Order: sequence, then structure tokens, then C-alpha cells
Amino acid sequence: MSPLILLRRIGFYGLLAAILFYTVFPFYWAVVSSLKSGSAIFRVEFLPSAPTLENYRALFAEQSFARNIANSLIVASLATAISLALAVTAAYALGRIRFRGRSAVLFAILSISMFPQIAVLSGLFELIRYFGLYNSLTGLVFSNLILTLPFTVWVLTAFVRELPRELEDSALMDGASSFKILIEIFLPLMAPALAATGLLAFILAWNEFLFALTFTLSNEQRTVPVAIALITGASAYELPWGRVMAASVIVTVPLIALVLILQRHIVSGLVAGAVKG
Repeated sequence: MSPLILLRRIGFYGLLAAILFYTVFPFYWAVVSSLKSGSAIFRVEFLPSAPTLENYRALFAEQSFARNIANSLIVASLATAISLALAVTAAYALGRIRFRGRSAVLFAILSISMFPQIAVLSGLFELIRYFGLYNSLTGLVFSNLILTLPFTVWVLTAFVRELPRELEDSALMDGASSFKILIEIFLPLMAPALAATGLLAFILAWNEFLFALTFTLSNEQRTVPVAIALITGASAYELPWGRVMAASVIVTVPLIALVLILQRHIVSGLVAGAVKG
């Protein structure tokens, strides 16, 4: 092996190690901090000298954190499911059917995703209050669709455009309707895109904070980002960082598990859905 190739490999693996450390270390430090109590959390220790689960116990014993997790799960799951159901039909129409104004519709969808949340907050608040959805999970699902639906429609439309036209032409010659083509032909091929897009939409809805903070009033309807932000101590100067770190670990672990599970489905879907041109 030449010195140049060896140097390139060392540089590549060094860069990979640096990126891995940069991305994984914050979560590792949160885990370590969550296992400490009292003033021990302010000591620099890569392994806790006296690990304890007191912070985790306090989360569920002293506040309704389990209810907050359930709320986030319901809101994120419903917002993702509704977004994917609507986006599949919209992507087929925008990606395969030619009609006047198609480009304008796609541009409008992209424009919606460009607006910051704070820009639509006041108008959305009036809608939520008018329809009687304030301080309810239904209102949070409705508001999260503004974030997840444009994203899913745009990504799936780009994927549908790349599918072979011959599949659709053959089905049309056999007398299949557009709905049957979408459900029986395109939908199985879209499995990889649905898994990846659904995962990102779920993470987006799971981590959403501003709408959840604005449109909920009682702790029974709050999601986990708001619940973590509202964790307080005996005074403003005694924030229980150990409990905050424990809550952060709890809400991050399901996302990591979901990514690992869907990663296998994405790879298998890409292999199963491969089509020769």
C-alpha cells in the first residue's frame, strides 16, 4: 500500500471518527448526566461514580410525563399518517397527470413550507380557537399538518416522477383505473419513499415545540417538548438538570429505535422495488 493511499485512509477514518464523536457525544453526555443527582451533575465524569435512577423515577412520580409521551405519540402518529395518506394521492396527481397550473400548485406547496412558524402562528391560533380545537390533541394534529404535509407531498412527488412510465401505460391498456394503478402498482414501489418520508415527518411532528406551547393550556394536553421546557425546580436558579437530561434521553430513545427499524425496511424496499429500465 502506497503512503498516499494510507494517508487518505487515515484522513477518511479520522474525519469519520470526528463526525461520529460530534453527533453521538451530546447524547452520551445526556445519559451520563441523567444518572447523577445533586451537585454531582456539575462534575466532569465520563462515567458516573454513583449512578442512580432517581431522575427517571421523579419524572413519572412527580409529574404526568407518561401522559405527555402518549400525547406526543398520538399527535406525531396521526399527523404522519394523515400527511402520507393525502400526499400519496397528491403526489400521483402532481407527478403523473398533466394539467394546467401544476407547476403553480407545486410552487405554492413549496412556498408554504418556507414560511417560519411564527409567521403563521397568529392566523392559525384564530382558526384553532374558531373551530373549538384549543387545548386539544386534535388542534395539535391539525397545526402539525402545516409542517408535515407540504414536505411529504414535495418529496413523494419527486419520487413518483422517477417511476417508469411503462408500468402505468401497461396498466392503462389493461383497463385499470387511475386509483387502481396508484394502489396496486405505485404504492408498493413507493414503500422506500414512504418509509423515509414518514420517518422524517414523524420526527418533525414529535419535536415540534412552538405550536404545542401556544395551542395547549393544561399539562394533560401538552407534548414532551413543552413538558421538558416547563420542568422547574424550587427556584429559578435551581433548575433540575438531571431530570431534564433524563427526559431528553427518554424522548430520544424511541426515535433512535424507529430509525434503526425503518432503516432495514428502507433497504429491503429499495431491493424489492428495484425496476429495470
